[in-house]
Amino acid sequence: MRDGICGLKQQRTRATTTAVGMATNLKLFLSSKPPPQGNHHHGTTTPIISQHHHHLPFPVSNKTCYSIQSLRSSKNNFNSYTRTRRRRYRVCSKAVDVQSKDVSDSEATFIAGRDRLLKVPTENIRNFSIIAHIDHGKSTLADKLLQVTGTVQSREMKEQFLDNMDLERERGITIKLQAARMRFTYESQPYCLNLIDTPGHVDFSYEVSRSLAACEGALLVVDASQGVEAQTLANVYLALENNLEVIPVLNKIDLPGAEPSRVVQEIEEVIGLDCSNAIYCSAKEGIGINEILNAIVQRIPPPLDSAKKPLRALIFDSYYDAYRGVIVYFRVIDGTVKKGDRIYFMASGKDYFADEIGVLSPNQLQVDELYAGEVGYISASIRSVADARVGDTITHYTRKADQSLPGYKEATPMVFCGLFPIDADQFPDLRDALEKLQLNDAALKFEPETSSAMGFGFRCGFLGLLHMEIVQERLEREYSLSLITTAPSVVYRVNCSDGETVECSNPSALPEPGKRRSIEEPIVKIEMLTPKDYIGSLMELSQERRGDFKEMKFITETRASLTYEMPLAEMVGDFFDQLKSRSKGYASMEYSFIGYKESDLIKLDVLINGEGVEPLSTIVHKDKAYSVGRALTQKLKELIPRQMFKVPIQACIGTKVIASESLSAIRKDVLAKCYGGDISRKKKLLKKQAAGKKRMKAIGKVDVPQEAFMAVLKLEKEVL
Repeated sequence: MRDGICGLKQQRTRATTTAVGMATNLKLFLSSKPPPQGNHHHGTTTPIISQHHHHLPFPVSNKTCYSIQSLRSSKNNFNSYTRTRRRRYRVCSKAVDVQSKDVSDSEATFIAGRDRLLKVPTENIRNFSIIAHIDHGKSTLADKLLQVTGTVQSREMKEQFLDNMDLERERGITIKLQAARMRFTYESQPYCLNLIDTPGHVDFSYEVSRSLAACEGALLVVDASQGVEAQTLANVYLALENNLEVIPVLNKIDLPGAEPSRVVQEIEEVIGLDCSNAIYCSAKEGIGINEILNAIVQRIPPPLDSAKKPLRALIFDSYYDAYRGVIVYFRVIDGTVKKGDRIYFMASGKDYFADEIGVLSPNQLQVDELYAGEVGYISASIRSVADARVGDTITHYTRKADQSLPGYKEATPMVFCGLFPIDADQFPDLRDALEKLQLNDAALKFEPETSSAMGFGFRCGFLGLLHMEIVQERLEREYSLSLITTAPSVVYRVNCSDGETVECSNPSALPEPGKRRSIEEPIVKIEMLTPKDYIGSLMELSQERRGDFKEMKFITETRASLTYEMPLAEMVGDFFDQLKSRSKGYASMEYSFIGYKESDLIKLDVLINGEGVEPLSTIVHKDKAYSVGRALTQKLKELIPRQMFKVPIQACIGTKVIASESLSAIRKDVLAKCYGGDISRKKKLLKKQAAGKKRMKAIGKVDVPQEAFMAVLKLEKEVL
């Protein structure tokens, strides 16, 4: 009985605690003062007593019953009141969008950034690109523009936001052009800003030229501490060729070593741009960003309003998606394109239905329509990578344009190398990977090649050494391939004795000495910008690489420009690394192809046991033949395993041996059983062994291991 009384007390205590908690919560809930409801008379409320309070496990007063009974109605009342306030808040938010003058500029810009998919008149569209030398702050400035315009939220922001490849983040460089759509409010008018961020390295100048063709203006970003660099000049000339409005921007003015006045003078003297209205900014600190946005609106002209003409859209980039097929990035020049339209690619002659169109902001956002002046993407279930090439023109299938757009000038490869899969079964995968990568990298060229040592592979053409490294790394990372890369080479022009001219990039395809009259090699014009303290060392480097001095001029009191004409074969090695090393990183260079020139070139062959090894053959200048031949023979001696017979390793020019090494034979000690006796017995045994070695050498074959080829190819990259 005592246990029953204790249990009843505990139950009553819990019930009382629950009632007190409910009353407290109810008091807090009612403190929000929702609109009153019920029977009111002079501020008093008539309580409604529950008829079922006796079912509760504890005594309940009329006041508590009123609270419990009216809880549902009060709560519903409060929810209705809250919804009303939210509707009023949304109306206020729209009012802020319309009347942006009532809020600060930064708040109005951020609000406009959220509505960047809304259409604006053609005269309010601005298409611009950012160009600069490598590491002058292009990507940082692009990040800040995205953040200030509200295109990317602060919580989503990260450094190099537009650089979406791991390779770009690891190396700290931009490899691919990236597009982004922003919305900016200027003088209460919404503007659509289409930004294209471009690479800065000379090897990716083709990406820059393609992006500039889709714009009406460009921001020229110059480091306020480093000044005008070689690629700065090259990019400005590209922009001027496309008749773009160039806005000079001096970045990194917050650095202690910044000299804006000196850099402004350099730009005016070297480039010839008027810098009276140049913008001083620091992308990292956010200084001058609003001035840049205002200048884009004020100084860059809008695109032509040609929305009523037949559709013509220029493809400036594309990539392959495993699920959606080829995704095409384009700029609408004339007309409009809508979702579901039947589109026609004028160069390939293929037609597809536009399943999805949208804008890049910077992620893909779907829209229903794009018109003249806008930049966007299109997905049409294109499975063949050859159907949508960069530079092609998109038009309507039913209303075709009379003439296609000029497109882009074909990229001319400067450096060639062989790409071979380590596993021969990966050859089809390598071909598919190159086709898909070529869609994303229009400067890449390739053709099939067969090697007696490497098997089946491809001869690939690149714009430079960095381009070659990037392509190889992308193939290995994105497509999970294991590759061997041969030594880089260039295209030689061979004048045959019968009057025919043959272009040759592979030493194995070089005609016989009796059939060729002369060999011409490609020549490039190199312009090096350097502080005056390193002029001597850079001139020495250029002379060592068979450079022909043309001009030296002082840009300012402390910086000079050196111009040389040099064989491209001498530059594709470690020339750029040596340039940076000898100038302690301060010098920069830019080169351009100027033509072919006849030179004293020879083919250097490698013979192992009297048999030529074609993959190890190289084309070198006659003056460097001995040093290259000596290095190759010494390296092969270390790498080739010893045989049962003596193996000679020779470097030859035609039939003339210029360097030789020999691999000694593995010998059995045939004199071990001769513990004494006449010398004639020993001579007989040695003579018998020598005859066996001679017979073995005549029929024996030396297998060069794969590791030896890879090591020698690496050596060729260093020596040549």
